[in-house]
Amino acid sequence: MSDFILSQWLIVIAMIADLVSFQFKRKSKIVSCLCFSGVIISCHFALLEQCTAALLMLLAAFRYFVTIFSHSKRLLVFFLLLNTLAMMFTFSGGLSLLSFAGSTVQTIAAFCQHDRQLRQLMLFGTSIWLINNILVDSPAAIVMELLFIGSNLIGYYRHYNFPLTSTSLKSMVFK
Repeated sequence: MSDFILSQWLIVIAMIADLVSFQFKRKSKIVSCLCFSGVIISCHFALLEQCTAALLMLLAAFRYFVTIFSHSKRLLVFFLLLNTLAMMFTFSGGLSLLSFAGSTVQTIAAFCQHDRQLRQLMLFGTSIWLINNILVDSPAAIVMELLFIGSNLIGYYRHYNFPLTSTSLKSMVFK
């Protein structure tokens, strides 16, 4: 099996964790799924020889794990510095800058104390990663980011705009 095909299968595994993540309400469960997914996505990028993206996703997995326990602004700054160093040491052009931008937005998101802010920033960061994955030409990663955005929007809608409960359905029908 080629490295490319293996990388695409790894994304399928990561997709499952990503889809599940934003259906949780508790931030700790969301970031636990993202931690697992980050390790798998890091391997995906390593197989595609995208060193900056691979290292940033590995840092992201560690970052998600840390944010289960702490939202310290000092840790946020620490991870932003780590992202910068990772990008500087693995820089290989525009894709390095793009993955750095996506990772930076998602780092800020991970340190938000509330899931609502996390969801909003993750939408923006994921959109940047989507562009990166289009340019890397990874079909499974493109689908993963699109599904991740969709899952995030569904979860956001369910938890914040109009959760479909029996009470809300009755109010819609009997209005």
